[in-house]
Amino acid sequence: MKKKTYAKQFRGDLEAYRRYLAGMDASMKQKTALTAAHLLCQGRVADMGMGSGSGSFALASLYAGLEVIGVDISATMVQLAVEKYNLPNLRFVQGDIARHVFAEGYLDGIFNSSVLHHVTSFNGYRHEAAAEALAAQVKQLARQGTLIVRDFLAPDEGDILLDLPDCDGDVKSVSSAALFEIFAEQFRKLSPQPGFGYEKIENSAVENPELPPLNVNWKRYKVDARLAVEFLLRKDYRDDWDTEILEEYTYYTQSRFEAVFAGLGLRVTASTPLRNPWIVRNRLHGKFQWWGMNNEPLEIPATNYIIVGERAPLNEGVDFKQGENVTPQGYLTMSYYKNKTTGNIMELARRKFTTLDVLPWFSEGDETFIIARRSYPRPILRSTQHSAPPLDGSRAVGYVTEPLNVLSDDQPQGETIEAALIEMAGIDIEKIRAFAPGSRYYPSPGGILEEVRSTFTEVDPLLVERDIVNRSGFTSSGHVRAIEAQQLLRAAQVGGLPDARLELNVYQLLTELGRETGPWIGAAVTLQNRVKPRNVQAMQALLNQPARRNFIRAGAEEASGFLDLHCSEFQEIGGSGEILSRQVREYVTPSRYSCNTISTALTIRVGSEIYIGLEDRDLPAVQCFQGRSDLWVVPAWRVPEEFKSMSPCMPWIKEQLQKEHGIVCGEIFPLGGCYYPSPGLTPERVFPLVVDVAESNTDTLHWVPLSEVTAHASQVADGHLRISAWRAAHALGLLK
Repeated sequence: MKKKTYAKQFRGDLEAYRRYLAGMDASMKQKTALTAAHLLCQGRVADMGMGSGSGSFALASLYAGLEVIGVDISATMVQLAVEKYNLPNLRFVQGDIARHVFAEGYLDGIFNSSVLHHVTSFNGYRHEAAAEALAAQVKQLARQGTLIVRDFLAPDEGDILLDLPDCDGDVKSVSSAALFEIFAEQFRKLSPQPGFGYEKIENSAVENPELPPLNVNWKRYKVDARLAVEFLLRKDYRDDWDTEILEEYTYYTQSRFEAVFAGLGLRVTASTPLRNPWIVRNRLHGKFQWWGMNNEPLEIPATNYIIVGERAPLNEGVDFKQGENVTPQGYLTMSYYKNKTTGNIMELARRKFTTLDVLPWFSEGDETFIIARRSYPRPILRSTQHSAPPLDGSRAVGYVTEPLNVLSDDQPQGETIEAALIEMAGIDIEKIRAFAPGSRYYPSPGGILEEVRSTFTEVDPLLVERDIVNRSGFTSSGHVRAIEAQQLLRAAQVGGLPDARLELNVYQLLTELGRETGPWIGAAVTLQNRVKPRNVQAMQALLNQPARRNFIRAGAEEASGFLDLHCSEFQEIGGSGEILSRQVREYVTPSRYSCNTISTALTIRVGSEIYIGLEDRDLPAVQCFQGRSDLWVVPAWRVPEEFKSMSPCMPWIKEQLQKEHGIVCGEIFPLGGCYYPSPGLTPERVFPLVVDVAESNTDTLHWVPLSEVTAHASQVADGHLRISAWRAAHALGLLK
């Protein structure tokens, strides 16, 4: 494919993005923004099965640097789209998305939005038709191109108990229970034998006292989980019922999707079940109940699913598997510190070497670009022996986008960075304009002895797209390219940027340059108007508080065993399942908790002012680097092992906030995607939340205007606080 340069044709794109996104309805906004966040804003992409063409038009409108091609099998739909939508970077072609529409390697991106279930449904409900279509599409994808599927997700097979109301009908429609029985007769109507079996269970026949009693005027059914999901996802589409019963929404489970992608030579960079808040609130919550056969209530089913893959170059790996445990080799060390006030011992893990993140950047018109490395192998994130699955059901990825970095040594820093830029990115010294300090913070100071430091390096505008000299020991160390800064933030908001370092640096850089951060595309956050909290202070006053030194060194014999040090062999797996290489990696995990962490941005809105609650903590990692132990943080907890998903966590979080800070919670919102604070050292992942605080009944928290926290971000040292503040301010419209 012909290389593109950064030119004036991309200027003004950010204003168009913001204006157009604001004009979309909520459904199209979520669908388009979610898909777009996983693309690179430039190149040639195909919208497979584009239908009316509205989605193709939306994407082309948002990204002037993309050449968007809508593809549909219907010549009529293509002609209607051509007549309705006209943009210089948009065209439409007729073609079968399950066959070759374009030449091999022609496309930089392909996305299939709610279309592959049509391929399976109208090919005899044959699920492998989806894999065959994807195989044809992958061949049309360029090396390191992106393939996205947004569709429905099948749950794992097995019977469940489904409770439905038999009293929610009216004179024009039947009840949900009655509709389920109709659906059981008609589903897959194109099949020679439509419908499916189920067992109706009378309440009197349920003799298990652990199972909640059946609600009055409700009915209970024993049915396969996938068939229950098929009904729940379409029960409200009654006006189009005759069409809906022809289609089978679900065809692959999450693990099957991931296996298909790997088999096609795609590195999975995101695999996330989605739950549309409006659908959950208006169509599912309180409208049904379902239980596993172990009598445990089940999570509300995903309303959609997104999986993103990058086409790996030939003979490079696509995934990692954890092998045998081996003897640690000294890459990680443990140290121990006693709190002089409480006597508690805290354990910290640290790496043998200190690194410096290097963020080359340049501007073209209204756009700012960051030069970063993509698909860098981080196998410990795929650890399964000592890491509970993510609370949101997402897949822990093994390849991440992260900053370039160099080892700190005794050479002058400027010369070290210059040499690294030449070697990794091919940036000659004469292309470097200036150095400036970037972020400096502690990613997880409760257990990691690590200070993240970065340098902003302004360079001439240039196209960077090259492989990195391989030093990882695996078949690849990823590749370097320039990425538009706002696009990196969008990816973080939907779980497409697992390494937090790029996100924090982008926020700081855009702020210092006076550039906008773009629209927030994560879950919407709305706060009720409340009473002004007591103990309100200015951020600068908190930062100027007297220093404390609360820790002394302790011996290993005094340790409580909070952290476990592991050392495992990780196998790099190719597209055919073969082992391409083996490497040993050391990492740490909590011994008595999962690798899931919850952080909470406690917020109170009073008129136009929004306050965030900060906690005054003492942590030894800070004292090791700054000589003082005091640190302002947001409340955060490692999650107990027994919590496997987010729903059962919510009562526990509310209990912790009430017990520790006298907080009465209003609504709780997810605050962007989860992130990994230190992916080279631990598989710990953090789920940031925003809490709309209804009442604050103690003085354990200090309330600060959120705008002041972001204004003093360069002095905010806690990584969780920094991410929570930036994201909350972004979501609430304070970063303009």
